Amino acid sequence: MGRVDARLQELGITLPTPPAPVASYVPYVVSGNLVYVSGQVSVDASGGIKGKLGDAIEVEEGQAAARLCALNLLAQVKAACGGDLDRVKRVVKLSGFVNVTADFSPIPQVVNGCSDVMVAVFGDAGRHSRSAVGVANLPLDFAVEVDGIFELE
Repeated sequence: MGRVDARLQELGITLPTPPAPVASYVPYVVSGNLVYVSGQVSVDASGGIKGKLGDAIEVEEGQAAARLCALNLLAQVKAACGGDLDRVKRVVKLSGFVNVTADFSPIPQVVNGCSDVMVAVFGDAGRHSRSAVGVANLPLDFAVEVDGIFELE
């Protein structure tokens, strides 16, 4: 077992099967030593977390939705690395999109649900640049979507 897989186990995290694309795109592209992962929504085996923050969903559930995005991102990166997450040198950039009502403002706190997973898993190499944006809606009404750029060794 690799170092990152051991850390995931220590954290009690089991990565899902990488979600298949729902439209005309690929889940990730490897270019040089970078992996560009397409937006991963807050889906899991139960169907995930859907709806608008500031309406039926509060910050804590939004953070849980962002955590699901993190697990889906890691599952895609693991596939891109041939199953070896130890190849991840660092998380470079995350862009988070939160499905919000017009008056919902704690968008960065929601996306922290994803960012915190990356730091917990990769330590300092998980610290990244980031965007956190509120949007009027997301595909299939999911609560959060996050895409990412990861550097490989």
